[in-house]
Amino acid sequence: MTLLAVERIKLFTTRSPWWCALIALAVTIGFAALITGTADSGAGTVASTQFGYQFGLPVIMVLAALAVTTEYRFNTIRTTFQAVPNRAAALLAKTGVVAALALVIGELSAFGSWGIANVIKPNADFALNSAAEWINVAGVGVVYALAAVIAIAVGVLVRHSAGAIALLMIYTLAVESLVRLIPSVGDDIYNWLPFNVANKFLTGDGAARGAEMDGPPLSTSTLSPAWALAYFAGFALVMLAIAIGVAKKRDA
Repeated sequence: MTLLAVERIKLFTTRSPWWCALIALAVTIGFAALITGTADSGAGTVASTQFGYQFGLPVIMVLAALAVTTEYRFNTIRTTFQAVPNRAAALLAKTGVVAALALVIGELSAFGSWGIANVIKPNADFALNSAAEWINVAGVGVVYALAAVIAIAVGVLVRHSAGAIALLMIYTLAVESLVRLIPSVGDDIYNWLPFNVANKFLTGDGAARGAEMDGPPLSTSTLSPAWALAYFAGFALVMLAIAIGVAKKRDA
């Protein structure tokens, strides 16, 4: 509990988490308002309210990466490891605090997007009547939390803010989509890439879209939503385990 308290204090006494949280909320809820406001009268589905979650995701990953790379930048990580010789415990505490914050931001952005859509189009069918619709909204926080774990792992491995952020942005915004351009095997590889799989957990087979195919493009993954979540969580944990293993063996 002491480690968690220390990491919470370190996280919330810097400006970057607050700015990233505000930007993530503004982007996701703003897109929901834009999409809902420009739709035809009465049109819209639960999925269309969550269109902006993919734009908030990179912001959350920047927040998580900065939480660890800033310590390397200012050498405060040395003090942390001197105070807590068990590096795995220190990094796990940091990961837990940042992932919890990402979870909260994700839920606020998802339900905020859903709420503002209801305000703008009160006659549209935005009711959460099925498990698929609940997952499409409540699952955003889970994906953000696991994405934060991946970003922390990358931050530990790279250690430099600019490098870690550039790597994360290039991958999430471009690499997975560009993989599909590889002849013959591109689509097969894309089916198993982590963020495409995470999208399968949220969108499933499109049941939350009703008769209208609104919202972000559906995932091409062949996994069920439950297995997609397990796969994405497993990928995040493997990345974190590799990062902790590397942190144990090298100088702070």
